[in-house]
Parts: sequence; structure tokens; C-alpha cells
Amino acid sequence: QVQLVESGGGLVQAGGSLRLSCAVSGSIVGIEDMGWYRQAPGKQRELVATITRGGIANYADSVKGRFTLSRDNGKNGVYLQMDSLNPEDTAVYYCSARALINYRSPGRDYWGPGSQVTVSS
Repeated sequence: QVQLVESGGGLVQAGGSLRLSCAVSGSIVGIEDMGWYRQAPGKQRELVATITRGGIANYADSVKGRFTLSRDNGKNGVYLQMDSLNPEDTAVYYCSARALINYRSPGRDYWGPGSQVTVSS
């Protein structure tokens, strides 16, 4: 069983910062890409940022220059530093990880339960 545990969401004023953390646990042999997605009320889930095992990050245009994604392979963790937040960033943020449970099968995508981020104006 693979589990993703998220932390760090909350309420912040516009211009403020939050840091989201996600840790992967369970019977895995490796993790490929990790990242964060978000879903605002009435909208589809969208990519925020992803990062390869080697540390190459990819960001949505809407967060470039404001959000920073990092990971710690030793801790199976991924972290999203969010600065200069604005009300449009309000959403439920979901951690994602492509994990391998053995070396015979391709990686599968696993998701965290979601963390609410609310930015007040």
C-alpha cells in the first residue's frame, strides 16, 4: 500500500507564503516524477509543478517565479514553497508521485488526499 501524506496548507493573506510538504510511504522500490496539482472550485484539476528524480522542475506559467518545487529522495518527500500568493491560488492542492512497487512493472501514479490553500485579499 502506497500512501502520500500532505501537510502545510492553510489560510494566508495575499502576498504571503506557504510551504506544502508531501511524504510517500509504503512498499515501494523507487519514485519517478513527483509534483503538485490543484483544483479550484468549479474548475478542473491543473498542474502546478512537477520534478524529476534528478531534480529538474517544470512549472505552470501561472506560478513561475513565485513557487519553488524541491524534493528529497532520501526522505521520499516533495516540497512546494509558495510565495507572493494571490487569491487566484486558492484551491485544494494534491501531491502526486509516480512510484514503483517492483522492478517488473512500470510506475503508477498515486495521489494525496488534498490540502486546502486559501488566499484572502
